[in-house]
Amino acid sequence: MKLIKDSNIKLENPETRDFLADALYPETDEKLPLVIFVHGYKGYKDWGAWNLMAEKFAEAGFFFVKFNASHNGTTVEDPNNFADLDAFGNNNYSKELSDLGVVIDHFVKNSHVDDQKIILIGHSRGGGISIVKTSEDERINGLITLASVDSLERFPKNEALENWKKEGVYYVLNGRTKQEMPHYYQFYEDFENHIHRFDVERATEMAKAYVLIIHGTQDESVSVTNAEHLHLLNPNSELFLVENADHTFGSKEPWTEKELPENLKIVTEKCIDFINKNLK
Repeated sequence: MKLIKDSNIKLENPETRDFLADALYPETDEKLPLVIFVHGYKGYKDWGAWNLMAEKFAEAGFFFVKFNASHNGTTVEDPNNFADLDAFGNNNYSKELSDLGVVIDHFVKNSHVDDQKIILIGHSRGGGISIVKTSEDERINGLITLASVDSLERFPKNEALENWKKEGVYYVLNGRTKQEMPHYYQFYEDFENHIHRFDVERATEMAKAYVLIIHGTQDESVSVTNAEHLHLLNPNSELFLVENADHTFGSKEPWTEKELPENLKIVTEKCIDFINKNLK
């Protein structure tokens, strides 16, 4: 099967700024379900084994899209590094949701896409963003979360919050790149100003799409209890736990192997089966 690969498509978002997306799909005359992958905190579209995962989805007959959120710290010129830390510091949930809306609007118009079959796959924080978007956009028929948070209220508390407000910025060390990643106080203000919109619990209850919740039992970043909570909030969802899997299901950056890590392979196959069963 021949795959069509469109890399680094520049998308314009007047509410944020330009950003890049990739599309991968089989060469066919059929209209294909649109699967959009939403990366998480300190993530980007080409991180780790996401490209190998994209190939598996395309080979399975999907129009697979992944993208860099406009303020994830990468740039149009340098999509694989955190080359713009000021943009990273100015990121917030409103911008991420706006970018995701632009991605959906752009690719549903593609002649190869079946606009009646739209599935979001969100990893980590991207899971929370995908849940909120699914509750807001009735075009989305499928929602898959990978190691998702069950709340977007993940901020410093008490004295640390007061200090953030006073200083205007706090920093988090990126263990891989050793960069000090800034978070400007506007991030918290944006959350407070839209607190009901960003209520992941309410959005999970409201989601009308088919929902699959995937989590590793040994997730060191987001506890598996987040997945169990999401499943309780939406009893129609399917919960799939991967024994001994970590936050990225065995993937890491850089990923130099030719094959998916075993746990991410299990996850990818489960996602494909779920979509085929419910939406194909």
